[in-house]
This record gives sequence, structure tokens and C-alpha cells, in this order.
Amino acid sequence: MTRASIIPTWRSVAHRLGQAGVDAVLVALSYWLAYQARFDGAVPGRFEKTLTATILIVVGLKLAVFVAARFYTKWWRFTSVRDLQVIVLAVVASSLVVTALLSQWRPDHVAAVPRGVLLIDVFLTLTLVGGARFVVRSVIERPPRSQLMRPGREVLICGAGDAGNALLREMKRNRSLGYSPVGLIDDDPRKRRLRVQGTRVRGSRADLPRILRELTLDEVVIAMPSARGPVRQEIVEACRAAGVPCTTLPGLPELISGGVTVGKIREVRVEDVLGRAPIEIDFARVSRYLNGRAVLVTGAGGSIGRELCRQVAAVGARSLIMLDHGENNLFEIDLELRERGHGNLLPIIGDCRDTALMETVFAAHRPDIVFHAAAYKHVPMMEQNPVQAVANNALATSVLAGVAERNGASRVCLISTDKAVEPKTVMGATKALAERIIEAHGRDSDTRFAAVRFGNVLGSSGSVLPIFRRQIAEGGPVTVTHPDMTRFFMTIPEAVQLVIEATGIAEGGDIFVLDMGEPVRILDLARKMIELSGKIPGDEIAVEIVGIRPGEKLHEELFNVDEEVRATRYGRVMRATRQPLDPDELQRGLDELSRRVAVGRPEAVAQALWSTLRSGRVAGSEGEAHHESDRIEETRPS
Repeated sequence: MTRASIIPTWRSVAHRLGQAGVDAVLVALSYWLAYQARFDGAVPGRFEKTLTATILIVVGLKLAVFVAARFYTKWWRFTSVRDLQVIVLAVVASSLVVTALLSQWRPDHVAAVPRGVLLIDVFLTLTLVGGARFVVRSVIERPPRSQLMRPGREVLICGAGDAGNALLREMKRNRSLGYSPVGLIDDDPRKRRLRVQGTRVRGSRADLPRILRELTLDEVVIAMPSARGPVRQEIVEACRAAGVPCTTLPGLPELISGGVTVGKIREVRVEDVLGRAPIEIDFARVSRYLNGRAVLVTGAGGSIGRELCRQVAAVGARSLIMLDHGENNLFEIDLELRERGHGNLLPIIGDCRDTALMETVFAAHRPDIVFHAAAYKHVPMMEQNPVQAVANNALATSVLAGVAERNGASRVCLISTDKAVEPKTVMGATKALAERIIEAHGRDSDTRFAAVRFGNVLGSSGSVLPIFRRQIAEGGPVTVTHPDMTRFFMTIPEAVQLVIEATGIAEGGDIFVLDMGEPVRILDLARKMIELSGKIPGDEIAVEIVGIRPGEKLHEELFNVDEEVRATRYGRVMRATRQPLDPDELQRGLDELSRRVAVGRPEAVAQALWSTLRSGRVAGSEGEAHHESDRIEETRPS
């Protein structure tokens, strides 16, 4: 052992001994003061002898209980309310131990300790021992005079709950962050005119326009992670009318990997104001099946894959195998997780269509849980490239499912899409076929297969948001295909949380569908994004209707017409069941697809794709007729 490794150990021991020494003095002082209080400062001689004879016993017993309660493994500067609860229990327990001992035994020739002394001693010990810790914390957290004199951005915090409190505490503790909180607002009438950490609650959300007129503010921060979209929208509109910048803490799903800090503050995005009810999940409970497991994420460099990696790493997986064919994307998520302190990361550059590679990965790393997020997502691009769409979305799923089953993986989850429902495009058909593959493998397998189907994910590589952002940055126009087109939307973190939740209840060949809330009009989405950029839609930024694209539906749906929908024990996750395809027919179709993909003729591949998907299908024609009214045949590209 080197000298450098010894020094921190001795420092730690010295620090703990110092804390114990201070507590010993405080315990002795409280015991002495208890006698003074009991006898009004005139302690009789016989009780002075009792005090002298028992004080070391009292100090020793109480310190022993404090050590057992792990008092000296923590820094006083970080004392919290939870620590105070431990202090109360330990002080009470130590006093009971002292009382029990001294009632049964005491030094010879001394009087018994008065009960009043023992009772007063409990309160004095609690006050001195607990108070000392909070005094140290308050002194250390007090900003230096140089910071107190430094002006910061004057901010109003919307929300005086836990998140607002945490934000306010950090802003006041560290003035170098550049924030100077001047008030809070909260809709709870009980908080009106109260002060939180010395900062006044100036009113409710209804008072915000008046407060913005009365105060000279540099910024308004929304600190309400569980607030609905309309609430945030109302605050944003009030701030825009007053010309005050508005930022926000992210919603609950985004905070899953870390607590509330100033570093989490970001600009208000369209997903914050869409009007969806926030998803609240006991994530620690539903993700328990991942603890201590080896987890493989394919497509780890994509938007969904990255968030899967973040959340899997956060719940304590034994190892995280990240596979992607893109070097840069894989490098970025690997670097991000390592900088956050996560270990046991295994980045692998490769293609999950490669059977030999996947066999090697499973043989070397033995993944227990597989999240298959690798897929091509852009509908028009896949329409022009059916060979690659089939190979990457469908055949790769077949390869991965087979390898995982042969190597004893416990669970495999396919990330699917609402475009797989009564598909009209090549991309949708490939994902529908991938679902069928998962259903077939899950029928008689020890591996629990599942597919999780959801709609558009805000901010993902296949989302319309990046397109709108680029068009707004370029000054417009923002192009919308049809004024009545709607889509289901969900944020990446909440979609991934529900994927992990659903995978935990998979039984075999399940198709899970996430509750996406109400569909959103794309035209409304475009207008909100323009407004959030500080522009006026139709005036400063034009919105153009360019026509629906071939095969595109006006309204996506989450279930096929031949599916029966059942609830699960998780309210936001539903199970869709249907008659599976004949396994022999499905395998013959996949074999034919593989042969045609190898030849590389797009028309032949597309023809085989649709033929395979419809083989043995129940109510296929009904599904096509059901959606025919949603299609507009006269199209032109955007």
C-alpha cells in the first residue's frame, strides 16, 4: 500500500474521532445542564456526587449508541431531514439505555439519578447534538461575502414544492451560478405570503401577469416536473407577453437519472406544452428485474437506444452491452455514461443482421435481457429502399430472436411502432413483420419475447420535430402535409420507462401497446414550435400545406382490427392479442425474403414482404378497408 492511499484513511479516522469528541463534550454538557435545570442551579451535594460518578458512564453509553447508528460516517455539512430522524431515534434510544442501566445499577454510596434529570437530558442532548450539525451546515453553506455582493440574474420560480425548494436552495447556496431568486409562485393557497428559505411566495399562477409587471425579472423558471402541458403553456404565454425569458426543469421521466439541480434547467420545448398528462412510474420497482443482469441494447446509438442505455445503467445492471453499426453514435453514448460514473460498459460496433457476430456476442457476454431498438424509421426513405428496410427491420429481428433463444436469454423486447398497425408503407410492413416474428418465437420458448408498440417519439431521429426546428431556424416556411393530420406523441424518457415496465411483465409473444394519450394535430404542433421560438406563426414564419405522401395515413391507430385489447396491472400499458401467423408459412416467407434480399431487387423484395405479412392473416382485407378512408390518393412530396 502506498503512502498516498494511507493518507485519506488517516484523515477519515481523524475526522470521525473529531466528530465523536465534539459529541462527547455535548453529551457531557447536556447531562450537567440537566442537573442545573432540575435543581434551579443549586444542585444538592449528594446529587453532585451522583453527577460526578455517572457522567463518564452516560457519555460512554450514548457514544456507543451513536456509533451503532453510524453517526460518524457522514459529514455534518450534508446533514438532512432524514439524518435528523436518525438523530432523534438514536438520542432517545441512548437515553433509554442509560435509564435502564442506572435504574438497575449505580456506583456505591451515591444517590439515584433523578427521573427529572433523565427526562431533561433527552431534550438537551437532542438540541445540542442535532443543533450542532445544522449550525455547521448553515455556516458552511452561507455564501462568502464576495458572492453576496455579486449581482445575479433575478429569477422567479414557478412552484414552491420539492423541486422548487431544491432549486431555490442551490441558487442561494452557490451564487456563482448567477441566479438571484426574488420570489416564487404556487397555486397552493396555504403557501400564499409565506417565505420559503427566506424567499417570499408572491402569489399563484393567476397572479403571474401582475407579478411580471411589478418586478424587473431576467428569467422565469418553471419548477413543476409533474405539471400538465396546459399549465406550462399558460406560464410560457404570460412570460412571452411580458417579454421575459422562460425556462423549465424537465418532466419526471427526464429526472429519473438525477435529482433537481440548476444544471437541469433548459429552454421550454414543445413536448413540455403538448397537454399530455405526465407519466408517473415507480421506476425503481418496475425495473427491479434488470438489477444485476447483463443487458444488451441494439441500436444503442439511436435516440431510443441511448435513453435505454441511460436508464438501464441507472438501475444497476451487471453489465451493459451496447451494439450499433454507427461508430460516432456509439462513441458518444459510451463516453456519456462513463463520464456519469457508470462501469461495465461493452460498446460493440456491428450489425445485428450478422448471425456470426451475434452468436459471438452472446457466447462472450451472455446477455440476460435484450432490448432490440435497431431499426430504420424514415417512411419515405424506406419506401425507396425496401431491400435495406426488410433486411434491417425484419430479417435482423429474426436473427436476433433466434440467437437469443438458442443462448438462453431470459427476455427479448422489440421496439415497435404504430406504423405497424394495418401498414400501408414498406417501413410499417417491416415492423409489422418483426412483431409477427416475436409472436412466433414466444409461443413455445423459455425466453419471454415481447414487442412494445408506440407512436411518434418527440425528438427521436424519426420525429418531425428536428425538421420543424431546422425550418424555423432557417426562417421558414414550416411544411405540414395535411391540416387535419394527427399523430400520437410521447417523450423519449417516458416511452423508454414504459418499455422497461412492459418488458418486466412479458409472458411470451406479447404485443404491448403504450397509452399515448390523445393524438395531436401536426398543424398545432408546428404552430406551438414557432411560438416557442418567439415568432408569430403565419406572420413571421409561414406554415405551408404541401400534401400527404404516398401511403401516409391521416390518423395513426395503435391496434389492428383483429386484435383484442386487454389491460395489464400497469395502467399505461395494454396487451394486444390476436391469432398468430402459421409458423411454417412465416418461416417460408422469411426464407424467401432472405433469398430476394441477397439478390437485391427492390420490387421483388417488396412483393415478398407483403406476401409474407398477409400469409395466414385473419381479417386482413377488413383491416385494409377500415383504413382506406384515411388515405388520400392524390399526393405530392414535401
